[in-house]
Amino acid sequence: SPNYDDTKEQPDVLPANFPNLLVNGSSGIAVGMATNIPPHNLRETIDAVIAVIRNPEITIPEILKIIPGPDFPTSGIIIGGEGLISAYSTGKGSIRIRSKVEIEEKKNGREVIVVTEIPYQVNKKVLLEKIGDLVNEKQIEGISEILDLSDRKGIRVEIHIKKDANAQVILNQLYKMTQLQVSYGITMLAILDNKPKIFNIKEILTAYAAHRREVIVRRTQFDLDKAEKRAHILEGLKIALENIEDVIKVIRASKNPPEAKQQLMIRFSLSEVQSDAILEMRLQRLTSLEVQKIIDELEEVRKLIIDLKDILAKPSRVNEIVCTELQEVGDKYGNKRKTEISTETIESSSFNAEDLNRG
Repeated sequence: SPNYDDTKEQPDVLPANFPNLLVNGSSGIAVGMATNIPPHNLRETIDAVIAVIRNPEITIPEILKIIPGPDFPTSGIIIGGEGLISAYSTGKGSIRIRSKVEIEEKKNGREVIVVTEIPYQVNKKVLLEKIGDLVNEKQIEGISEILDLSDRKGIRVEIHIKKDANAQVILNQLYKMTQLQVSYGITMLAILDNKPKIFNIKEILTAYAAHRREVIVRRTQFDLDKAEKRAHILEGLKIALENIEDVIKVIRASKNPPEAKQQLMIRFSLSEVQSDAILEMRLQRLTSLEVQKIIDELEEVRKLIIDLKDILAKPSRVNEIVCTELQEVGDKYGNKRKTEISTETIESSSFNAEDLNRG
């Protein structure tokens, strides 16, 4: 469609060969609406699209067995519960992302809270400054030292606990008072047919599958048109080569190229395009080897045309091409899930005063 000042044409939709909106996620705010789609695992998302294509009646619970939840590049642990189910069933929901933490005991008997993964979009520097402020303000007591030992290999933050303090209680306080655990609201809003829509997980996978089908059909039609044009020219060259002596006589008897072109069209029932191709043909194409090349190419192009027409006539073949191409992307770029999914519910992960004051 035209661009903003009507001077150029621009694509309305880019033919993504993987479900980019789900894999990379998206967030943004417009007038009266906002979207916040979390990133997902490439392999899982591709498997889910293929499952939807092969079984249009698949249910959302069945899809959730393939895509159990978002997959953040910063790893972490998702505490989803009903919020995660709601997000995938209705397009809206809330989850919690918790840092990956272990409590280690040093040789001197003191405990250390070790953080190796933090929630998505959390700034480590800001997180550590917040913990330091809470310690200085004595809102959290029992922390003796905070060490950031992170390097290019990964995150490692050590929170050293005082001798008489309870590491688990302090960890619970950190979850509640810092971004060691955060809420993440999901709103799966996207544009479909130039209209905003909130999608559940099946709807967004189905929409992507429909998009890929359209891309494959349009690509196949383009290839078919190109192949038919090529076959048309090759058929003209074949006719000329089979009647080369007569073709030469017609050309030599003509006063100029336009007349030669017209006479070839009349004499051999050729089209304008075919006549042009014959007149532009180099003499070396008259060798027996070049003649055979033209015949062989024509045969291959005819086979291609039959195959392309078969694809356009059979939706099942279009579906298989979509699945095959997706599978190739998954095999080449797919990796293991980074983010763990906890079966713990948001409610059970909340803390009460007794938890915080205990010890």
